[in-house]
Amino acid sequence: MSSELIIIGLFVLMGLVLVLPFLVKCVEEELEIFLFIMGVVSVSISGLWTGHIIIEALKEPIAISLTVLISGLLFRLLRIRIRNWTQAAIARIGSGPFIFILVTGLGLISSLITAIIAAVILAEIITFLRYDRKFEIRLVIIACYAIGLGAVLTPLGEPLATIAVSKLKGAPHHADFFYLFRLLGFWVIPAIAGLGLWAAFLKPEKDKTRNTLTEDQPENYKSIVFRALKVYLFVMALLLLGTGLTPLVNKYLVQIKPGFIYWINLVSAILDNATLTAAEITPLMSRETIRYLLLGLLISGGMLIPGNIPNIICACKLSIKSKEWALYGLPLGAVIFLGYFLLLNLI
Repeated sequence: MSSELIIIGLFVLMGLVLVLPFLVKCVEEELEIFLFIMGVVSVSISGLWTGHIIIEALKEPIAISLTVLISGLLFRLLRIRIRNWTQAAIARIGSGPFIFILVTGLGLISSLITAIIAAVILAEIITFLRYDRKFEIRLVIIACYAIGLGAVLTPLGEPLATIAVSKLKGAPHHADFFYLFRLLGFWVIPAIAGLGLWAAFLKPEKDKTRNTLTEDQPENYKSIVFRALKVYLFVMALLLLGTGLTPLVNKYLVQIKPGFIYWINLVSAILDNATLTAAEITPLMSRETIRYLLLGLLISGGMLIPGNIPNIICACKLSIKSKEWALYGLPLGAVIFLGYFLLLNLI
């Protein structure tokens, strides 16, 4: 196949990957299978099948999948204790300090227990806080922002981080386990603490008994195992997709200025940021460009429900509607997004 036909084919495939999950419900519901098919097709179009790629696609998702499985099982065993600890902590230190510890703690620990488990814990704790619905929705959005930012610090935290480290582990970046921590820690950790402070100063309504958020159903062992398997397939699919789209990314995206890439990634508000990472990132990019790219994806991913895994989990488990999320998530995200852009250009 000629290089022109390869590029055209990859453009069409990338368009399908970005548009169909947003427009077609069955694709959205079976996203892992859809992305796996697209990944296989993209590598086939590019003619990049090798034994090494197959081994990497099978091996790389293991660590994050096992982390999801083990963390989920531990949370299932400690669920009652976490509830008791939460009630005791609120009674002892008050709701403001507790909320600061909740948001900041989940944000920082999400890179070790995964954003998925952090979001499940958040949904569980929100269920028995029993504040008014408006306050709880705002708290969930802020906490999901913190979780999404913190999870990027290690490849265990979320698929976005796993994909980024996997694609950058060769020359010239030689990404290791702490590569993203070194690249983004300075930008992410203060933001997590700031979000914790912001949440702590929110004031709930005095009437705590009216409409509140409630988790749809507790975790069971079957759902924990099934979720780990879905994460494995999801990461493997994205690795294949990222490999297959390499000729397209190297030809066009590498030439774009970092600041422009940052604004392009506002699209992550409506599209999963891990998928965009697989489609966009390449070792040919400079360290500065990668920083702009990832921060743009992370921040815009918190604005609406589809943008990030914690958003999707909490919105689903707590029955938060898209409009409810957008009313607070969009203004909050816009302020953070613009603030980061200014800081990135000043420092």
